[in-house]
Formats: sequence, C-alpha cells, structure tokens
Amino acid sequence: MRAAPTILHLDMDAFYASVEQASKPSLRGKAVIVGGLGPRGVVATASYEARRFGVHSAMPMGQARRLCPNGAYLIPRFTLYRQVSDIVMAMLRELSPLVEPLSLDEAFVDLEAGGVAFDSDSARATGERLRADIRAATGLSGSVGLAGSKMLAKVASEEAKPAGLLLIEPGTERELLAPMSVRTLPGVGPATGEHLRRAGITTVGELAEAGEDELVRMVGRAHGAGLYRMALGLDDRPVVAERDAKSVSVEDTFDVDLHDRVRIRGEVQRLADRCVQRLRGSGHSGRTIVLKVRRYDFATLTRSETLRGPTDDPAVVREAAARLLEAVDTTGGVRLLGVGVTGLADYTQEDLFAQSSAAEAEAEAEHEDDGAGGEGGAGSTGGAGGGAEAEAAGGGTGPSEGQERPREPQEAPERRWTAGSDVRHVLYGPGWVQGSGVGRVTVRFERPGSEPGRVRTFRVDDPDLEPSDPLPLVGDLS
Repeated sequence: MRAAPTILHLDMDAFYASVEQASKPSLRGKAVIVGGLGPRGVVATASYEARRFGVHSAMPMGQARRLCPNGAYLIPRFTLYRQVSDIVMAMLRELSPLVEPLSLDEAFVDLEAGGVAFDSDSARATGERLRADIRAATGLSGSVGLAGSKMLAKVASEEAKPAGLLLIEPGTERELLAPMSVRTLPGVGPATGEHLRRAGITTVGELAEAGEDELVRMVGRAHGAGLYRMALGLDDRPVVAERDAKSVSVEDTFDVDLHDRVRIRGEVQRLADRCVQRLRGSGHSGRTIVLKVRRYDFATLTRSETLRGPTDDPAVVREAAARLLEAVDTTGGVRLLGVGVTGLADYTQEDLFAQSSAAEAEAEAEHEDDGAGGEGGAGSTGGAGGGAEAEAAGGGTGPSEGQERPREPQEAPERRWTAGSDVRHVLYGPGWVQGSGVGRVTVRFERPGSEPGRVRTFRVDDPDLEPSDPLPLVGDLS
C-alpha cells in the first residue's frame, strides 16, 4: 500500500457501445447493444440506455432482444475499437512508463513512476486532465479511479462510473469498503458470494469482521487469506508494464449446427487464416496449434499439435488445423469451431516440413507438361483446379502453355450486409447498414460529428454501394 493515491485505473465507459454511438449520430442517447447477432450470439457491451432494460454483457442476445426490443443491435467493429484503444493507451504511456493494459478499454497506470503525481492533489489533477484529453481526442468518456493500490483504484473507477473520477485517500480504505457488497472484491464471483451470503456475510465490512481464521475455514486457506487482506484494503501488487500474451485464438458460433464435413473443413481453414492475421498483428509466432470443437450436445473437444518451431505461416497453421480436425468426430453436428496458437514467440522459425512440401510442389509444377500448365496446374492454390481434374473436365490434353483455360460462367454470390457495418455509396458517401433482407439493404448516411442522417434503401447488389473502412471518431473524416 502506498501513502499517496498514485495508482490510476482507467475504464472506458461502455466502450464498444460508446464508440458506436459516437460514430453513428442517430444512435446517441439510444439503447445500443453490440455482440453476435445470430440466435446463439451473446452481448459484448450494452450502452447505459440499454442497461436500464436489464441488458448486460455476456447475456444471450435472444434474451437481450426480449428485454429491449427497440434497441439497435450491431456487430462489433474491432478494427475501429483497436484504433481508438491505441489512441487512449498512447496517452497513458505519456503519463508513465508503467502502464498495465487489461483489455482494449482498461488499464492501470503508475503515476509516481512517471513523475506526474506524488500526492492527492497532483494525482487528482492528472486524472482530470486525462479524462479531458481522452474526450478531446476520441469524443468518448472514461472513468478514473485513484488509490494507493491496484485493487482500490479499480474499485474507485467502478464507483465513479459513468464519466467520473473517484480518489480514495489513504487511511479511508476500510471506511469506504465496509458498506460495499462482497461481490465488489476481485475473485468473489456468484458462487463464492452465495456461499458467503448463506453464512450471513454480504458486505466487505462483515467480511473483515469475520476474521482470517473463519474465512479460511469457509473457503480454504489460499482464498480465505486473500479475501481477508482485500477486505482490509491491503494490496501490494505492482503495476506491470508488459503483460505477455500466452495465446492467440479466434472462434465462431454457428446459427445452425454444421453437419457437412466439407463445410466444416472450410470453416476451420477460414478460422486458421483469421488466427494468423491476429497472430501477425501482435508481432508473434507460435509453436502449438489448437483446434476447438463444440458439438451439438455442447460437449467441447480440444486437440493440439506442437510444431518443431514457431511459425506465422498461414499454410502451416491451416495444415495443422486440418490434421487435428481429422481426429474429431463431427457426425452429430458442430455448433462452434475455434483455432488458436499458443507457445508464442517474437520470432518465426519456419516449419521445415512445410517448406519441404512447398518446394516439392513448386518443383512438380515447374516440370509438369503443358497439359497441366497455366494457373490451373499442380501446385496452384487459387486456380481452377489441379492438372488431372482440369484435363478430365476438358476432355483433352488442355490448352498449350500460355493460353488461358476457358472458365464456366459463374453467378456472383449475393453480397451480405450486416447491421452496423460500414459502407460507402458513390453518390451519398459514407454510411452504415441498419438492416437487410428480401434482396434489399437499408443504409443510414451519416458520419461522426454530423447530424443524424437520412435512411435510404438499395438492392443488395447495387454496384454503387460498397463495404468501407470505418471513419475516425474525430479529426479527418474524409
């Protein structure tokens, strides 16, 4: 515990939903729910307006729709959230070299290590200045807690929500904590909270009065001793600048169980590519490939394979994930698939077997005779098919080298427009999808900082309407 409240905890208010409200003027002051939009989706974040209806994070989306039928339900736009998070985290690092991010929208800062605060007055001034700077740079609000420990700083920021600042003066910790629910303390979840309630302990003050011996008897030595220290407001954990990622993963839950083995393989390949994109984005590579499969009966299976060295090669990850899938029985149907990479490193040691296979494929392609040449020849990953298949389909030896193989005309797939996604129209400019169905897509044309925009409807295949990157919340909105 410090003698001055120089540990700051910042928590952005309803972050995903607030970003959506800032970027979509027509949603300001409205109930906004961000998350998976399918019947099996869950709420990632709900705006404060939606929370008044009882909607909260991790709630099934179907339940949220029943509680708040008139809310705006949007897909997450993580690209934009990360951009905003980068701005905020950069501002925190200007305050101190010791910044401990917990998520995109939450972090601890050691103000004393940065030389910007040594007492209550300077800490409060720094916190207020930070909130104002975040508002100016992003248009968003954040809540700030200041205390002599990480635990108390986090408690303070929670009490300050929304858009507030609370400073806990050293020496007042027990008085402040005493009337609060035991669920306020880190590590006290629903099960522990209920166990304590049955013993007549519902507040932090009652927890402290129970004493360490009684708490150890009730919940075990490690947990009981920790609870007692927290009830007294004691926490000596330092702010740690680097929190090394242990894994990178992506997963999808499907609206309808998948039974087609070919479709399942295709989804695994797609997830592997997304996982590698995230892996490379974090500047890592990894040795162990993990496949996660949740079956129709909710049984969850994981399979893993450890490579000879770290890799960020999408082909290597795809091949490993495909091998892992072969060992999983998907006969009854699959409701969730995931691909992850663990054993992360900051460098890449190419997989020698994969390199060898690729070299052999390239050599085979170079020495293939003309009948299998061109884009559809052996070793091609994006052409019309391998040489043997192309020859059989064509009924002959195929075109000579340099000629383009004739292709069957294919009908372009119908474009899908998901609620909340960014678009741009040739005539009307930037906007976002409000909804789509029966061959039509409804778009509201507005941008951050503008007045609420007009709504227009187009055919889903309108050539003048294209997906777009999100606009920044402030600054250059061209």
